Amino acid sequence: MTYGRFGNYRASDRSTVGTALTFLFIGLGVGALAALLFAPKTGSQMRRLLRRKYDDAVDGADELMERGSEWASEVKDRVAPLGKIFDR
Repeated sequence: MTYGRFGNYRASDRSTVGTALTFLFIGLGVGALAALLFAPKTGSQMRRLLRRKYDDAVDGADELMERGSEWASEVKDRVAPLGKIFDR
């Protein structure tokens, strides 16, 4: 049985860059966590440090979400007049 290619399929170049960046950030996170866990600190110091880093990460994610929301709203406002052109 032979399998043929149907249609004009072409792989996307963007997906490989996005995947590479995703794995890069995952690797950086795992490496940072491993470094923290193997650092010569007492348990209470480590828990305090982890809690502080967690709070910083949550604050950073909240700020990123807020900026993304503002950006999406701005883009929506700029693109809205184009919808009127294509509705004709």
